[in-house]
Amino acid sequence: MSNSNECGCGCGCSSANVPGIDTQVDWYIAPDADFEPSFPPIEYTERRAKMFDAIGEAFALLQGAAPVRGYDVFRQTNEFLYTCGVEIPQAMLLLDGINRKTILYLPSRGDKASNSEGAILGAEDAEQLIKMTGVDEVYAAEMLAVHLKEAKILYTPHSPAEGLQCARDTLRHSNSLRASDPWDPEIAHEFQFIGRIRSRYPRLEVRDLSPILDKLRDVKTPREIKMMRRAGALTGVAVREAIKVSREGMFEYQLGAVASFIYFMNGAKGDGYRAIIAGGPANTWFSHYWRNNCPLKDGDMALMDVAPEVAGYTSDIGRMWPVNGKYAPWQRELYGWIVEYQKVLLAKLRGGVSADQVMDECAVEMGKLLETWSWSKEIYKEAARRTLEFRGHLSHPVGMAVHDVGNYREGVLVPGETFAVDPQMWIPEEELYIRVEDTGVVTEDGFEVYTKDAPLELDDVEALIAASRS
Repeated sequence: MSNSNECGCGCGCSSANVPGIDTQVDWYIAPDADFEPSFPPIEYTERRAKMFDAIGEAFALLQGAAPVRGYDVFRQTNEFLYTCGVEIPQAMLLLDGINRKTILYLPSRGDKASNSEGAILGAEDAEQLIKMTGVDEVYAAEMLAVHLKEAKILYTPHSPAEGLQCARDTLRHSNSLRASDPWDPEIAHEFQFIGRIRSRYPRLEVRDLSPILDKLRDVKTPREIKMMRRAGALTGVAVREAIKVSREGMFEYQLGAVASFIYFMNGAKGDGYRAIIAGGPANTWFSHYWRNNCPLKDGDMALMDVAPEVAGYTSDIGRMWPVNGKYAPWQRELYGWIVEYQKVLLAKLRGGVSADQVMDECAVEMGKLLETWSWSKEIYKEAARRTLEFRGHLSHPVGMAVHDVGNYREGVLVPGETFAVDPQMWIPEEELYIRVEDTGVVTEDGFEVYTKDAPLELDDVEALIAASRS
């Protein structure tokens, strides 16, 4: 068992605090004094209590991730991590709503992987696992079939299980492509699992657990916010350091290497999602460009969208800066407009109002600025006008996945809802795409920005680059 940054030995050791590090170096980000890179058992117990309240006297079953193929590092599914924190392949978790008890099922240890890769906790380690997770009982995997015979109603997730660098929208797209393959159509794993349950227990009523889990994950707990605050801090510093080292002739992937260095040296597990690092208009036009293999050119703006994974949680960011260190007039005109939009959005976000209300308030204020802004081309002004009509600037939830579950657009904003603020601008006549992005959390009277360590103001970006080159 491992709670993300803890080691596999179960001793609770962590890489969050780096001993012997010169704390004056720009890339070291000291964690908050009360930061812990894992969750205590009470956090999982509280989450499961809410699940019991939702399912009533039914059962709920979660399937953990399968063993990895090849030499990939094992990564548990988000649903399983959220519910108990166990990072062991082929784990199963049963919530007995009649008796309100949680049972963990694991393979026995002592296989070849344990002997060659280090100890892996198994069903024999029930006492230790109960202490670490707060579950009530631990059994060998074979006992699940026996215990399921008591169930009449069973909840299990119907949505794709998010794993390493995964989000539900991308998984559904992948499932659709695989299902359409005329030579080797593949049924999505979650539907195969549901099918096996129904074939073995034909009288069992199977219901969807995903909406229940999604609702719980929507509003972050104080401990989750600490994880995301840490992930956001590493995100901001990673982009800041990439801005400082960027030079004409560097490759996009080299900026990604800077970010990865920041993550690993500060105890993160690597990238939270596939990095977007685009070195010029031809690449930035594609909002989810991923090849990252082109050189940076004088006169271009680089776009960087990266974030790490910290204890199962990630962040999101977007910054654009001039490769040569100075924004050209047209770049200041367009990117400067989007940055102003971002500042207004961040200032107007708070709990107790709807996302639509925030967008309407922002459109009024930015509409006044639109008329006084210096526009060099009419198509630029029209593109800016369209930004006032676009409703997607309050973008997507962020949490265990970069495109996380939840829907903050329903009702009013609630403290604890975490999402990306991502104003965007398209100029199709010149195939220009301009954006800036930050991630933060709604508070009672405002919005805490997790990614604030990456410079936002254009003058600050230019000053940072100038200082790094002096």
